Amino acid sequence: MRMGLAIDAACDVSQAFLQKHNIAVMPITIRVDDEVFMDDRSQVELHRFLDRNLGNRSHSAETIPCSVEDVQKLFLDKLVLEQDCVFCLTITATRSAINDHVIKASFAVLKNYREVRDRNGIAGPFLMRVIDTRSLFAGSAPAIVEAVRLIEAGETPAAIRERLTYIANNSYGYMLPRDLYYLRARAKKKGDRSVGLVSAMLGSALDIKPLLRGYRGETGPVGKVRGFEHGAETLFNYAAKRVHAGLLVPVVSVSYGGDLAELPKLPGYGALRTACEECGVELMEAPMSITGMVNVGEGAVTLGFAAEEHVADF
Repeated sequence: MRMGLAIDAACDVSQAFLQKHNIAVMPITIRVDDEVFMDDRSQVELHRFLDRNLGNRSHSAETIPCSVEDVQKLFLDKLVLEQDCVFCLTITATRSAINDHVIKASFAVLKNYREVRDRNGIAGPFLMRVIDTRSLFAGSAPAIVEAVRLIEAGETPAAIRERLTYIANNSYGYMLPRDLYYLRARAKKKGDRSVGLVSAMLGSALDIKPLLRGYRGETGPVGKVRGFEHGAETLFNYAAKRVHAGLLVPVVSVSYGGDLAELPKLPGYGALRTACEECGVELMEAPMSITGMVNVGEGAVTLGFAAEEHVADF
């Protein structure tokens, strides 16, 4: 059975990883002022966005997840011909409509795929399985990496689905923003009151940054730090401790809202890299999606790993 993956563009994994494993990307349309970007994790669109310095609070932006019709088209025009089973992984359904769109699209895909495959001389059934990673940005990466491993190991679709559900329930996604005013403005526009005006003002005045966590579909602060660089060091040191404690998937994913060359310059990153090398864990660096930068601001860091349930001790 030929098995493959499709991911939501807001899942932060590296371009090299996507290309190596032939992973399809379900795009997100971004409107910034009068310009439109197609967030499909391509380097061209990402650099166009960054070069125009659009990820700041002086711009109004809107994100539009891949529609039900677009998901149907991607599958019926391409994926049902190339694969016999596709796992679709999305960021948490509590923060994006893409998971719901993919589920709705799956009904039409599973109803109409046989005619498409028959016309092209492809026999046998087609399976489509939708997995909510229950996390955000880099926090979605462990489930995606594990999906690739399971497919390459020849596991059955049922076994893969069960394992990915377990990994999703134990994936931790952390975020350190640079600009609380920006984060609050975006949250307010989306009806999210998790970052209030008072806390944004206080945080900016005192250079206090929240450490935010996405876990099992819920997002919120789990700690506070003074200054972005100290926050990065705190987050990376914490991740290094979790690496030594043991992970469910041997990968730590880090995404950055800007030039990835800035990542190694942040305090604590070297220690995290050393911990990963010592424990045989891959440290995957990925650019933050345009969608991520629009919602949390340029220069933010997100980090993801999968581990047994534990208390965040920041």
